[in-house]
Amino acid sequence: MRKLELLAPAGDLEKLKIAVLYGADAVYLGGQQFSLRAGAANFDNDSLLKGVEFAHRHQVKVYVAINILAHNADLTNLPEYLKFLAIAGADGVIVSDPGIIDTILRMQLKLPIHLSTQANTTNWASAAFWKRLGVERVVLARELSLPEIHEINQRVDIELEAFIHGAMCMSYSGRCLLSNYLTGRDANRGDCAQSCRWKYHLVEEKRPGQYFPVEEDARGTYFMSSKDLCLMEYLPQMVEAGITSFKIEGRMKSIHYLATVVKAYRQALDSFIHHPSSYQMNQKWLDEIRKVSHREYTTGFLLGDQGKTATVEPGQKSYTRLAAFVGLVLAYNDAAKRIIVEQRNNFKVGDKLEVLTPAGENKLLEVTAMFDGETGEPLAVAPHPQQIVELAVEHGIEPMSMLRRIE
Repeated sequence: MRKLELLAPAGDLEKLKIAVLYGADAVYLGGQQFSLRAGAANFDNDSLLKGVEFAHRHQVKVYVAINILAHNADLTNLPEYLKFLAIAGADGVIVSDPGIIDTILRMQLKLPIHLSTQANTTNWASAAFWKRLGVERVVLARELSLPEIHEINQRVDIELEAFIHGAMCMSYSGRCLLSNYLTGRDANRGDCAQSCRWKYHLVEEKRPGQYFPVEEDARGTYFMSSKDLCLMEYLPQMVEAGITSFKIEGRMKSIHYLATVVKAYRQALDSFIHHPSSYQMNQKWLDEIRKVSHREYTTGFLLGDQGKTATVEPGQKSYTRLAAFVGLVLAYNDAAKRIIVEQRNNFKVGDKLEVLTPAGENKLLEVTAMFDGETGEPLAVAPHPQQIVELAVEHGIEPMSMLRRIE
């Protein structure tokens, strides 16, 4: 079997470490320039070096997004940044702009080029063109069906990557001017205001000034808001079609979201890799990814229905979740039989929590005793954001595990 890669987002150094520890084969991230996620913390040069070192120490690859649609001014600092990435040991760069691709090729840097989904590759002729130019991997447009992916794979010998999970843009492959027009924040330069998710009213041309609400439910209207992509049930079909890199969206998502989704897909992919002929999708993996905050899930365009089920329908909630992330395990004190926890949400003595661990099955933990991490004084509740507390436990819990309350 071709080597399959689980590719996870890393919005900052903490998220990179979480993605690595919870099972990613590779991570993608953005620097402080050239990346289509201006709202994420992103990586300065120092943190990028630390991130590459940490990932490589765990045999995980790092791809750096340089996927803006560049203006002239963007090109000034580009060569210096590309040299830095090559020296830092980046395993590839994700690019959509032909000018940036040409710059990388002319500089003869050892930076494998992955063509961003922003380049809208929807056919085999385009994939062949980019391969001739020097691209090693194509991140396919999300608007493709399984037969279309299969034909591209049959006709062009190039690595294929596809999104399998996360938020989707209501516009074609993310090409949207709505945010730029309404707020001056350019989605194609990483600064989308998500204007498609706002509430809107209609105005009839012969009745200026009369605004008619577009009503669907008590929460507002979401007629331009897409559901979240979830292709957990179709991994074998995607492998058969030719996908080798399975990409999770979400550089701006929480570490709980990242850990939960990465671990679930890691388990699913490993199960398929080890037993491809007898593979069966386990319901517990789907149940797990429903615990994080998400919109209603959809298969997008993969099944050939032109994305007809991809938009939020009347009466559906905009977001739902089945668990609340309350604490991150920092360490285990074996002598005192306590775990040291950084509080991320309110919890108290008497709560029954689920423990999400980087490996193995989830565990249950009842908070029987809690202590202030600085004074050692007993606590009944952990009310302060990022407060350090210690919890009495019978057995050790792995650092970077997450405590959550099922809701």
